[in-house]
Amino acid sequence: MQIIVKKFGGTSLADLSRVNRAVSYIKKSLALGNKVVVVVSAMGKETDRLLSLLDKLEEYRKSDDISSLLSSGEQVSSSFFSIILNRNNIKGKSFQGWQVPIYTNDSFINAMITDIEIKNILSSLKNNFVPVISGFQGINNDNRITTLGRGGSDTTAVAIAAKLKAKRCDIYTDVEGVYTADPRIVPNARKMHTINFEEMLELSSLGAKILHTRSVQLALQYDVKLQVLSSFTGKKGTMLVKDTKSLENQIIRGIAHSNNEALVTLVEVKNKPGISAVIFNALAAEDINVDMIVQSASPKDEKVTYGYTIEKSDAIKTKSLMLKIQKKLSFKEVIINKNICKVSVVGLGMKTNSGVANTLFSQLAKYNINVHVISTSEIKISILIDAKYKELAIRTLHDVFKLGKAKK
Repeated sequence: MQIIVKKFGGTSLADLSRVNRAVSYIKKSLALGNKVVVVVSAMGKETDRLLSLLDKLEEYRKSDDISSLLSSGEQVSSSFFSIILNRNNIKGKSFQGWQVPIYTNDSFINAMITDIEIKNILSSLKNNFVPVISGFQGINNDNRITTLGRGGSDTTAVAIAAKLKAKRCDIYTDVEGVYTADPRIVPNARKMHTINFEEMLELSSLGAKILHTRSVQLALQYDVKLQVLSSFTGKKGTMLVKDTKSLENQIIRGIAHSNNEALVTLVEVKNKPGISAVIFNALAAEDINVDMIVQSASPKDEKVTYGYTIEKSDAIKTKSLMLKIQKKLSFKEVIINKNICKVSVVGLGMKTNSGVANTLFSQLAKYNINVHVISTSEIKISILIDAKYKELAIRTLHDVFKLGKAKK
């Protein structure tokens, strides 16, 4: 069988007209002789609504009932989508994660897929049904519902495509593909026809909300042909590939940003071995992820300033944790800064070309944009700046690295 997996996100399913449009893409693919498997997210902003119910239930976040609650949006979505398929004379059959089943580890809100049983999917395809599978969901060894984390429906789709050895996995979203920057900030941003997996991994992890990072990792690992395209137009989007041409000519491929960062600064920490271990043990115990880290002082200084970034939603909890270990670290105060933004430039060409950092920092200096923290890898440079300079920084870096559409 020649199978195509099609995943539709929340914006692609927000109302009946959008669901009907999604169904039209299924019709076209079936007419070409393909077998189609559909993976769906919750409709519209349903997951956000469900998360809002938990704002005052922090103590229950490690309960498996949380997963059951959060995954209910996908149950509605898959059932409704299947009904609309049948209404359009296409044989649809909905599956929840546990009905496939999709097996995961025991983490309830950020579970990892361990295996997928494809017998039920293949049986449906052979009988000319279109399976409509709830994304984001799984089941652990105790037969309890688990969820894969925000954006996890992408990972569901790619994992199913890998297991079925599908011809392609199409991720339908509200943009026409992967752009060189956020088109809402940079009107001249250019859609890329192809992008390397490594570059997409970096962009996804650094704030580009196009694909779930784990879905890109899976596609690379299992050689899944992966395309991002718009559910509104259905036109050919951006294809993820292992190699891209003209790396020497295009050093930087894209710019990502994240508004979800908070900078935690510990002032006048006693400079002694084990500082980091004390801090990160406390954070790890509460499942708080740390991104960028900076320690400012020489090894000879008795006191250092220690900073790191976390998600904004963890700011209050983090401050409380730091105050609990204040005596152990002997620091003067803890400062939380939420008015910041992380901006990152990404490109495989950085491996073989020098001068990117000089260009970046020289350009920012022209506009008096101060950099709080810097983080680098072989193919990216990330900076932390004041949020008020976000759009200026992104636009000026987009221009200086010549990422925009060619002028006619």
